[in-house]
Amino acid sequence: MIALTLAAAVVVGMTLGLFGGGGSILTVPLLVYLAGVPVKQAIAMSLFVVAVTSAVSAVGHARAGRVRWRTGLIFGAAGMAGAYGGGLIGPHLPETLLMVAFAAMMLATAVAMIRGRRVTRAVPRELPVPHVVAEGAVVGLVTGLVGAGGGFLVVPALVLLGGLPMGAAVGTSLVVIAMKSLAGLAGYLHSTPVDWSLALWVTAAAVAGGLVGGALAGRLDADRLRSGFGWFVLVTGVVVLVQQAPL
Repeated sequence: MIALTLAAAVVVGMTLGLFGGGGSILTVPLLVYLAGVPVKQAIAMSLFVVAVTSAVSAVGHARAGRVRWRTGLIFGAAGMAGAYGGGLIGPHLPETLLMVAFAAMMLATAVAMIRGRRVTRAVPRELPVPHVVAEGAVVGLVTGLVGAGGGFLVVPALVLLGGLPMGAAVGTSLVVIAMKSLAGLAGYLHSTPVDWSLALWVTAAAVAGGLVGGALAGRLDADRLRSGFGWFVLVTGVVVLVQQAPL
C-alpha cells in the first residue's frame, strides 16, 4: 500500500504543478484509505504535504514573474490566521464531521474544476485590503479544518479582489496555499501527532510530481485534463460521503 500511496502522491503533485491547485484535495483520502492513517493525523500530514509541494511549485512561477508578492503576502497572512484557528479547532471535532466537511469541499472543488475558471477579467485597481483580509481569513479557516489548499477558492479571489491576471493569480495562489497550510499544521500539532517518516516520503513523491506537472504545463490540453480530473474528484467525494453515512 505504501507504493500505491506514493504513486498517488505523485499524481497529487502533478495536478498542483499543472493547474496551480485542485490536486491537494486528494491528499487526505489517499492517506486515510491507502496508507491507513487516522483522519486527524491525515489532515495534519496533508497540510504539511500541501505546504511544501505548493512552495516548491511556486518557485517556477516566481522566476517567471507570475507571483504578486504584496497581494499574496496580505492574503496569505490573513489566511494563516484563519488556518491556525482551524488547526486548533479541527482536532476537537468528530472525525465523521471532518470527513463529511472534507467530502463537501471535494465536491465543490470538482465542480469548479469541471466548469473551469470562469471568472471576470481582472481590472487593475488599488488592492481592497479589508476585503482581501476577510476572504483570506475565511478561506484559511476552511484549509485549517479539513487540510486542503483551497486553490479553487483562492484563485478567483485573487482575480476578483486583487485585480490579478489569471497567470499571476495561479502563481500567487501557490504562495498563499503554502503559507496557510503551514499555519494550519501548526494548529494541529498542538494536539495531533504526525508520522514524519511517512509524511516526508509522501511529500517527496508529491514534490517530484509537481516538478513533472510544471514541466508539462503548456504542453498539454490543461482544460481537458482539469475537467477529467474534476470528474475523478467528484466520484471520490461521493464515495467518501457514502462511507461516512450511517449504516
